[in-house]
Amino acid sequence: MNNQYKNQSERQSQLKMINRLSKISILPAFAKLQNWGSIAFVIAITMLMLSSCGKSDVLKIAVEGAYPPFSQTEADGSVTGFDIDIANALCSEMNVKCELVTQEWDGMIPSLIAKKYDAIVASMSITEERLEKVNFTDKYYASTASFAGTRGAPQLTGDVSDNKSVLKGKRIGVQQATVSDAYITDNYSDVATINRYSKQDEIYLDLQAGRIDYVFSDTVPLVDGFLKTPAGADYELLSPGYADEQWFGRGIGIAIRKGEEDLVAKFNTAIATIRDSGAYDEIQQKYFEFDIYGD
Repeated sequence: MNNQYKNQSERQSQLKMINRLSKISILPAFAKLQNWGSIAFVIAITMLMLSSCGKSDVLKIAVEGAYPPFSQTEADGSVTGFDIDIANALCSEMNVKCELVTQEWDGMIPSLIAKKYDAIVASMSITEERLEKVNFTDKYYASTASFAGTRGAPQLTGDVSDNKSVLKGKRIGVQQATVSDAYITDNYSDVATINRYSKQDEIYLDLQAGRIDYVFSDTVPLVDGFLKTPAGADYELLSPGYADEQWFGRGIGIAIRKGEEDLVAKFNTAIATIRDSGAYDEIQQKYFEFDIYGD
């Protein structure tokens, strides 16, 4: 009798589960099954499907939120910019939802490796040093770096030796752990003082306050995010754009953990697709008056 009641109780529980699943699944007919082994099998399969549903539907993307016009944090806390629009367009093409995770720059790669998110879309240059730690997609734009300082200050050239005489004793502001930091450190640390900052806008504030003499940064955000704004009215570019692959890499790509080649391939396909479809051009025209993708 105890076994009979137990079996009846189990069957009632199973029927309740089937009725519940029939309202949210495409298998309402299974509620009429009389073979309890089949019912148990259906329950197991359906629950497996439900538990796995959505796991691949959300892609966590790291962004900086402090690098206009590529990534900036608005007053309401939302993040906007070229990188953000590109990330959303790529997620849409891959039929997944972007979940943006704001991350300070110097923690970008360590947090990716620690699986805090799935990819980095934050204007990160594809360099040999970074490729030792993470994988990269194809580039999604190209960039150079330039010096900026007070209007009328001496101009710099593409020759490091010539520039050293100008920069001797000067203070140069760079964002730490960037290709700009590496370039200035390798070429000018013997003649100039290098001030490193966690965020790009902190460099601009120190330039305005007279605590540094030069900014060295990616050219586009330097121009559009500072020199074209009222805060940058008294400053100008003081050099050509530098693009030596030894420091500046092979363009700007999306960083992904080692071992996730399938995700790299999906991103590469999506990048090519939005380039071909015109979606990429629509996005870049919102921010730039030139082709930022390059050759």
